[in-house]
Amino acid sequence: MTEDVAAGSAPAPDFDPVLMAVLSSRFEAIIREMVNTVMKSSRSTTITNARDFSCGLLTYDHRLVCVEEAMPIHVTALELTTAPITRLFDDVKEGDAFYSTSPYYGVTHHADMTACVPVFCDGEPLFWTLARSHHTDTGAHLPTTMDAYFRTVYEEGLHIPALRFQENYADKADLIRLCRENFRVSHLWYGDYRAQMAACRVGERRLKELSAQYGLDLLKDFVAAWMAYGERRAIAAIRELPAGTWSHTCTHDPIPGVAEDGIPITAHVTTDPEGGWVTVDLRDNPDCVPGGVNLSEACATGSGRIGVFYNLDPTIPHNAGSAGRIRVLLRDGCVVGRPTYPVGTSNATMGVNDRLINAIQTAFAKMGAPYGLAEGGVEFGSNMGLISGTDDRHGDPQPFVDGLFLALAGGPGLHGHDGWLTYEAPNGGGILAIDAIETDEAKYPVLVESRHVAKEAMGAGQWNGAPSMEGSYRPLRGPITVAYCSDGETNPPRGVLGGGDAAPARNVKRLADGGEKRLPGFHLETCAPGERMCFRTAGGGGYGDPHARDPQAVAADANRHWLSPERAEALYGVALRLAGNGVDWEVDGDRTAALRQR
Repeated sequence: MTEDVAAGSAPAPDFDPVLMAVLSSRFEAIIREMVNTVMKSSRSTTITNARDFSCGLLTYDHRLVCVEEAMPIHVTALELTTAPITRLFDDVKEGDAFYSTSPYYGVTHHADMTACVPVFCDGEPLFWTLARSHHTDTGAHLPTTMDAYFRTVYEEGLHIPALRFQENYADKADLIRLCRENFRVSHLWYGDYRAQMAACRVGERRLKELSAQYGLDLLKDFVAAWMAYGERRAIAAIRELPAGTWSHTCTHDPIPGVAEDGIPITAHVTTDPEGGWVTVDLRDNPDCVPGGVNLSEACATGSGRIGVFYNLDPTIPHNAGSAGRIRVLLRDGCVVGRPTYPVGTSNATMGVNDRLINAIQTAFAKMGAPYGLAEGGVEFGSNMGLISGTDDRHGDPQPFVDGLFLALAGGPGLHGHDGWLTYEAPNGGGILAIDAIETDEAKYPVLVESRHVAKEAMGAGQWNGAPSMEGSYRPLRGPITVAYCSDGETNPPRGVLGGGDAAPARNVKRLADGGEKRLPGFHLETCAPGERMCFRTAGGGGYGDPHARDPQAVAADANRHWLSPERAEALYGVALRLAGNGVDWEVDGDRTAALRQR
C-alpha cells in the first residue's frame, strides 16, 4: 500500500472515474451472469430454491476484485481458496478447472464445494472465476452435510483438496467417477457441479471479451485503481468511528458430548481512525472442540471482516482494497482460528461462526448509539433440515436427499431500523432465500402444513429485532430423516443498549396421537407418516430502550399480529385501543403518556 492511498488522496495510477464506474459495472454484470447460470442450471433445491451459492472474481495473484449479491461467508476470504492452487500446481494453464471441498485448502466447509477457473487473456493469466455452491451430500456416513458430532474430517465424507478436475476444457472422467460413486443421489451432485463449471466458463468468456475490447494494460490499471478506491472508501468510513477497543462475548448453545457448557466466543475490536484500521482479535477464545463446529480459516477470516463490514457504509466496494483495512488476528488450534488437522469443521459456516459475527457486530454497540447492531438470529433448526428418504410417487422408489429452507431466523435491530424478517443468520445477512413451498412439495414427498410469523417473538427495542417464524411439515409416503443443528435454544440472540432478547429457537415432533416430543438441538430425527416436524426459529435482538419506540410503530406491530396489546403496554409503555372499524389497533395517546411517565 502506498502512502498516498493510506492518506486518502487521489488513486495511483490516475484513472478516469467515469471509466472506472463503467468497468466496475461490467465486472458486476459478469458475476450476475455467472450467478444466473448457477441458479438456472443447478438441480438441488438448496441452490435453485434457497440460493445457497455465490460467485466471485479474483486477480490471478489472489486479490478479490468484486462480488455481486453473494452470501457474505462464501466470498469474504476467497483469496484463501485460490492461493493453494498456485502453491500446489506449477503448470496451471488455459482450459484448466480446479475443484475443492476441503476447509484445509481454503474452502469454508466441505459442503461448500468450489470450482475455480484460471482466466488467460492473450496468453497471460489475469483472473480467477469462482463458483461456490452448498451441495446436499458429501458422502458422510449419515445423510447430512453438517453435524455437530462429526469429530474429524474422516467422518465428514469425501474431501477433495484442490484437484484439477478439468484439463483442455474437459472433465477428468476418473475424478467424476470417484465423486459419483461416493455421493448419494449422484446425479444431483453432478448437475450442480456442471452448473458451477458452466458459470466459471461464462465468466471466463466474458473476461476475455472485456480484455479484447479494452486491452490488458487498461484492465490492469483499472484493477489497481479499483483496489485503491475500495481502500480509500474503507479508510474514510473508519475515520468516522471513535477510537478505542471494545469487546463482546456471545455463547453458543451447549452440545452434549462436545461442549457441555456451551462455547463462549469473544471478539476484541480495536478501531484506529487516524490510521484507517480496524483490528479484530480472535485469539482469546477456546481451543478446537471434538465436534463439527470448529471454524475453518476461511470462515474465521471472512467472519472477522463481515462483522466489521456490517458496521461500515454498505456502498463501500467489497474488494481486496477495503478488506485489507481490516486486520483479523487468529491463532492455530482455536475454535475460531486456524483448525488443527483433522478436527471437524462441517458446521463451520454457521453456529459458532454466527456467534462470532454477532460478537463483532455487537462490540461496535459498546461505542453507544448510533453504532453497532444487536445479535442476529442464529440457525439451523428443522426449519432448515436436511431431509432424506425414498420417493415412490412416480413408480419405482427413488432415494432423495436435499435441504429445506422453510423459514429463516430474524435479523437484529440497529439504529434507525428494525431487524430484517428473512435475515437467515449473520453469515448470510439476508441473501439466502426462503423456499417456495410448492417447489419443495413437488420435488419431495412432504407436505408443509404451516408457515407464519411467530407472535411475541421479537427482541423489543427502540428498533425491534425481527420476530421468529414458526411452522410444521410432515412426510406423505414413507418416513423421512431430518438432520439439523439448532443453535439459539438455550442462548437466544441478545439485545443491546437496553434492547430485549429475542425468542429462542425450538424443535418439536408432534406425534400421531397429538402428543409432542421436544427434540434435542443437535440431532437427526426420523419422522414417520402421521408425525410432524414443528419448528420455531430464533428472532433478532432489540436495539435501544423499548420505551423510546415510536408508539405508531408499536401499533403497526400489533396490527401485523406480531404483538398483543398487553405486551405492547408491558414492554413499550404503549396503550392501544380498538379503532373505529373495530378491527385495527390505534394508540391511546393519553394512557401512553401516563405509562411512559412512570
